[in-house]
Formats: sequence, structure tokens, C-alpha cells
Amino acid sequence: MTIFCSHCHRPLQAEMSCLPARAKQAPSAPRPFRSTKSASKARRDQINAELQALRSLLPISAQEKERLSYLHTMALVCLRLRGAQLFPPGLAPPAGPALGTELLSLLPGFLLVLSADSKLVYISENVAEVLGLSVVELLAQGDTVFDILDGRVGEDVHKKLLLAQEEPGREVTFVSEMRTSKAFRLQHGGNRVVAVCGRFVALRWPPSPSTTAFLALCTPLVQSPTDGEAASQDDIFQSMHLLDMTFIDVTESVTYHLGYHREELVGQSWYSLLHPEDAELAAAQHRALALGAGAGPAAGTAVLRVLCKDRAWSWLRVW
Repeated sequence: MTIFCSHCHRPLQAEMSCLPARAKQAPSAPRPFRSTKSASKARRDQINAELQALRSLLPISAQEKERLSYLHTMALVCLRLRGAQLFPPGLAPPAGPALGTELLSLLPGFLLVLSADSKLVYISENVAEVLGLSVVELLAQGDTVFDILDGRVGEDVHKKLLLAQEEPGREVTFVSEMRTSKAFRLQHGGNRVVAVCGRFVALRWPPSPSTTAFLALCTPLVQSPTDGEAASQDDIFQSMHLLDMTFIDVTESVTYHLGYHREELVGQSWYSLLHPEDAELAAAQHRALALGAGAGPAAGTAVLRVLCKDRAWSWLRVW
């Protein structure tokens, strides 16, 4: 069999071609090494200069500015930007010197403002007295309310905030542990239980997510005594119940907490004193104890609102 070249159509031997062989290309010269060290340093210097400029604009003391890390600086800047978006000039909430220490000391807790998407917008300075963390240290945990709360209640809190957002002006309350400083946890054996009570308010008309804020008061609840720590009679009262939770006895210290005398409570149902929103939680705790699921104090712990004699609601930690 004769093989013809596809180029010139001449007969060829097998696996041959009349095309000239390509000359071997000489290896290309290596590219000169270019260091990016100077470019990286220039970028870092530019970032540092921008952060310094942002830090200088923050309304805090020079001593506090010196202690700010890059993370803290950006957290504070984002907080101020969210606040400026919700509260433009003329509508800004009192902050800093305008909301003085004297006024904050009269509050039973600290103030909290959230945006419609649960972002932190404002935290009053007295938060350090409740959680042992300053505003800057708290912001380092994250920029949403869920970042400073116990993750186990995240779904319930989300539902409460959605309910409040659908009905502006409606007050909602939820209880959760909030993150605290290490010193606080060592002293009290855990984080701080805080009751958050607030509502969504339209700051401008017509209302929209960008002009609506959740304004809340965060009130700390009494911590349960830690292991080895004796509880004072002023901190607790004890009660005994029948299986249907009817009072059969209660210590006299109940008067300090709820205003009732012992004789007024004996024969009453525990459920008659509970807030309607907490009845389901109390019933779940009741069932767990009745079935023997409560293996210890922590297993049967709940925070509930109980009606006082003066018709006010008091938060109690029940175990």
C-alpha cells in the first residue's frame, strides 16, 4: 500500500512527511522576580491610615480610642452608621453626655435599640454594670442581638421580634442569658439572665423597615445561687404544692418578693399567678417534674412572670 503526502501528494514511506521539521524553540528566559512586599506594606499603611481616621471621628475619649483594636473600631463605626441611618440629624436618640450617668443609674437595666433586621443600633453605657462588658467589648461578640444571647433561645426570640414587627407598638418580652465577662462568670457561675421588654416604633412616616426600630429595656434577673453558695432569705422563697400545683405551704419570705402573706396563697393554684404567655412553659416544667425528667435543679429551671399582690408582674427563676 502506497501512502501519499497530504501536502504535496508524493508517495511517502510510512510515518514520514515532506514538511520541514520545526526547529526546537530555545527555552524562554525566566522572568525577573518581583517582590510584592513593598506593595503589601503600602496597602497596610493605607488601611491603617483609614482606620485611624475613622477612630478619630468616634465620640469617645482619647484614652478609649487608644485601647481600640481594629475589630473594635470597625464594630463601633458600623454601630454609629446604623444609628445615623435610623436616626438622622434632628431625630438622633440621646447618647453620651446627653443621657447622663445620673439618669442611667435610675434604670433597672440598660437600653437596647435594634434595627428591623435585628442589628444592634444603640446600647446604653450602663450595660457594663449588668453584664460586666463595656459597649465596645459587647460589640466584639457580633453585630446582631442573637450574637449576645444564648443560642438556645434564638428561634423563640426571632418569632417574638417578627410578631412585634408585624404589629408596631405591641410590647413583647423574652428572657435569655446574655454573654458576660469572664470575671462575672467566675463569680456567678454563668452568664446573666436578662428580661428584654420592648416594641417596634416607626421613627418616620410612612413606616418601613429602614425607618423602624425596636426599643427595649433589658432588666437583669436574680441569679440562682451557685454550688457552695448559700442563698439569702431575701433572694429566695420556697413553696410546697399538691400534684395539681395547688399551694399547701410557702415560706414567709414570699411577702418580700410577691407581697402576699402565706395564708393568702395556701389553697390557690400556682397557675392562677402566672402570666398567660408563660403558662405553657410552666406546664412543660410541671410535666417534666411529674414524669421524673428533672434530674437536678438545672434540669427543672425556668424563668416566669408571677402576679404580685399590687397587680404588677415579677420575674422569678423557678427550680
